[in-house]
Order: sequence, then structure tokens, then C-alpha cells
Amino acid sequence: MATESRLSSRFESALVYAAQLHAAQTRKASDVPYVAHLLAVASLVIEHGGDEDEVIAALLHDAIEDQGGAPTRAAIVERFGPRVAEIVAGCTDAEVMPKPPWRARKEAHLAHVAVASDSIRLVIAADKLHNARALLHDYRLHGELLWERFNGGREGTLWYYRSMVDALRRGWSHALVDQLARELDELERLANID
Repeated sequence: MATESRLSSRFESALVYAAQLHAAQTRKASDVPYVAHLLAVASLVIEHGGDEDEVIAALLHDAIEDQGGAPTRAAIVERFGPRVAEIVAGCTDAEVMPKPPWRARKEAHLAHVAVASDSIRLVIAADKLHNARALLHDYRLHGELLWERFNGGREGTLWYYRSMVDALRRGWSHALVDQLARELDELERLANID
């Protein structure tokens, strides 16, 4: 996975497309435009050696799940090719609305991650690392009120992130996963979880 020295016009097109898809979306319980998260995930993938398809997938990693399901997947195939669509689909825990029940959906996604390709794991690790950093930041600001934003609440959210570290590490090793584990250690320490 060697990053090319420059990203092509495909990246620019993906950036515009991602911004358009998520234009009305904000981060959970905040006014922060969702595109900030997409840019952060793409940045982590670039910084950790991702190729252009992986970086584009990082920009679009929530597109299928949050912005249209199967029709969005088809549009990604058409615009950016099957490999990008495959990576994005691998990051998706639900393609249908309404989404299946939270715990069952997360368990199925974790099972998929444990056997996913390195490209899918790279994007998921970057996504979860950025989310964990945001969780830690928000916990410092809001304390236990933070967990009201999440379907899994405190226990479910922390279970999911710790289980994600385990799933990502199954047969794969990467600095992003190590960083994710450290962020979770700190969050659990602050939240007094043994």
C-alpha cells in the first residue's frame, strides 16, 4: 500500500461527491458538518499509506449506510469503480432502512471485519480512531451525558469499540489499531471502567 505522490482528479471528484451526499448531515448531537469526519478519516488513510482507492473509500465510507443504500453503492461503482465500492460496502453495517436492531447489526459487522481485506480494515480503523478521538474529547466536555447520544449507551458503545479492536487485530496488525486501543484505554480510564 504505497500512496502515490499525488492524488488524481478521481479524489477531487470523490471529495465533491462526499460533500454533496453528506451536505445536510452533522456529527451526533453537534453542529459540526459531517464532512469534517470524512476528511479526517481520509487524512488518516493517506498518512498511513493508503492508495487512492482506499482514500476515496475513506471519503465515502458512510455513503451507503447513511445516504441511500443500494442505489448509492451502484453510483459509487459507476463513478469510482468496483474496488472503491467493495471497500465502502465493507465499512457498512446496514444497507437497508430501517436498520436492523443495533446489537445484532454490530455483532454481524464485527464478524465481517474479522475476515475483511486489509483495505477495508484500514478504512474502518481510521474511521473508528477518529470516532474514538471525538468520543474522548466529548467525554471530557460532557461527562456521562455523552452516552445519551448513542444507541448502545455507555456499555454498548464501549463494548463495540473494544470488540472492534479485537476484530481488527484478528490476523492483521496496524498502527491505527494500536492508536485506537490507546484512545479506548484512556476513555475507559476516565469513565472508571475496569
